Parts: sequence; C-alpha cells; structure tokens
Amino acid sequence: MKVLEVIRQGEIGGGESHLIDLVEGLIQQHIEPVVLAFTSGHMIETLLKRNIKCHVITSGRAFDLRIQKRICDIIHSESVDIIHAHGSRAASNVIVPAHIAGVPLVYTVHGWSFHRDQNWLTYRLRVLSEKILCHLSQKVICVSHSNLATGKVEFGLKNCQIIENGVDLQRFDHRLTPQKEIRKELGFSSEDIIVALTARITAQKDPLTFIESIAGAHNQNKRIKGLVVGDGDLKPLITQYINDKHWDKFIHTTPFRTDMPEILKAIDIYCLPSLWEGLSISLLEAMAMKKAVVATPTDGTREIIRNEQNGLLVEFGNRDQLAEKFIRLANDKELMRKLGDEAYKLIKQNFDGRHVAIEVAKIYHQLTGKA
Repeated sequence: MKVLEVIRQGEIGGGESHLIDLVEGLIQQHIEPVVLAFTSGHMIETLLKRNIKCHVITSGRAFDLRIQKRICDIIHSESVDIIHAHGSRAASNVIVPAHIAGVPLVYTVHGWSFHRDQNWLTYRLRVLSEKILCHLSQKVICVSHSNLATGKVEFGLKNCQIIENGVDLQRFDHRLTPQKEIRKELGFSSEDIIVALTARITAQKDPLTFIESIAGAHNQNKRIKGLVVGDGDLKPLITQYINDKHWDKFIHTTPFRTDMPEILKAIDIYCLPSLWEGLSISLLEAMAMKKAVVATPTDGTREIIRNEQNGLLVEFGNRDQLAEKFIRLANDKELMRKLGDEAYKLIKQNFDGRHVAIEVAKIYHQLTGKA
C-alpha cells in the first residue's frame, strides 16, 4: 500500500515531528509513505536522508487553486492508495484532488483552526471550513478527546476516531540520553534554574508572555533563566524584544536543534504557554524526559496534566502566574522531582509512539480494503 502523507510545512514543529515518527512506524507496518509539504525545511531534509520520497509544492495559502493540478499529478504519478492530511491547511489543499482521483482521504486534526483569540467572524468561517473538510474526509482523527468534543458541539463531527499522539520512548529516554555540555554551550551555569520553551515561535505559543514571565521570575530569583529553542515567524520580533529590554543576559535563544533529548536533559522546567493545542508533541517529549511542566490548559494539555500531580496549570496569557510557578519550583526541588516522576510514568504507560502507527495503519487498511 502507498500513502501520500501531506503537511503544511517542511520545517520541524510538533506536527512535523509526529509525521517523521509516523512515517518510520508505517514502514514497519509494510506501508510505503510518500510525503508532500508546502514548504521545504529540516523535516524534508531528514526524511530524504532516510530515503523517504518527498515532494514540495510551495504555497502559503489554504484552498490554493493554483496548485491543485500539481497535486493531482503527484497523486497520479505515485499511484497512491490513500491520502492522509495533517492539519487543516494540508487538508484544504488536497480535498479536491483526492475527490477527483477517487482516493480516500484521512484528516488528522492537530488542534482546530478556530480558537479562543479570534474575532467572531473569523471563528465562524473557520468552523465552517473545518465542517467541510471533515464532511468530505472518509475518516477524521482527533489527537485529543477535547478536540473531538469541540467538533461535535460546533458542527456535529462524525466519523471520527481518537488516536492520541505518542513519543519515541527510545529516543526520549532520560536514562540513556548522554549528559552533554549544553548548559555551558548556551551560556548557563550549573547553578541556574533553566525554564525552556521549545516550539515553533508563533502566536499560538504566546512567546511574549513566556519571556515576560521569565523576566518577572528572574527579578525575584536571579538563578531563574529562560531558554527559547526554535524558529518561526515571531522569532525575530522576540529576539529583538529581548535585546531591547536588555534581557539577553538571562534569556537565551537558539534556532531549532536536532538534539532535543540532550536539550531537555539539560533544563529544569518545561513551559508550554500556548493559546491552543491539539496534543503537543513537545510537551510529551518533555514529560518523557522527567521534566516538571508549567502549561496552559489547552485541549490536549488539560487531558494529561493533572494540576499539582504531574504538572502545574496556569491561566492563558498570565505572565504573573507563570512567574510564580517558576519561583515556586525553583524553591522546592522535591516538588520539581515529584512532578517530573509522575509525568514520566504517564508517558511511559500511555503514550508510546509505536502505538500511533499501528492504529493509523488499521484505518488505512479499512478504507482501502488492502491487507
């Protein structure tokens, strides 16, 4: 069986990390994946090095009529049996070609495109577009129960299955990850309490609130320092803001890195201040590495983080609450250890990434009738 895996961008983010792991798992299930992305980037380079066939059609639009023929040509030339779109942008651009080719379409919702910070009109238009995408897909996969519940409330979502994201537990293993000189390399000392945000630096992740919360915490405890790992459209703005405020002595930034297990091993606290999420891969990775988590209660996050048990939850956009949690953890190493231990137990028991590929492969077989 051959499947066309389609995603918005070729850079690395949560959805893209998920796709890399999924592709590897599908190969073990004797399924041949071909990847289509609408930008190039590190994910594409990684897959090509692993001999995965990839196509890139440059487009920054949803429902882009200019690229429909090229997508149809790829579907035809690759003789794909099924198409799997990851995210609404990808689904919107393959929905018509899939219909024309008569190829079943699976749509994975990595968080809905409508969310709490949009105005009324934008929100309703996004709801309508998601309704259309889900209605025209042969199967919808939600990565969290909350996403499924929201879809049912907003537009009567049907034909949906929950497959929660998972983690490569062999790669993200705190026991096996080597202790490198990451702190020294990034400008931290062994005494610093490092709070990290590792993500695509976009409005979704609310990076401005994060860096302001670090500044607030640092003012009260000089050992607390921040680390921003990743790239994105807000990265230049955030970097300039840090420099203008002269916060660069205690907030360090670095582009996307491939050694995330080593980065996570070097930090003390993981922060995810997102405004919306499906189920964050980066969050699962940090929990797998036994890190204390401070996060906002987005759909997927509030399903796995039990406040005060395996992490700490804060209000959306509340820099003061974030700072207070960082200070509390810095002053209570036993709480930090306990939260990390409980987080690790949950991930080890319930979020093994190998399960995802197995469940997705079952859907492919059901839709195509191929063994």
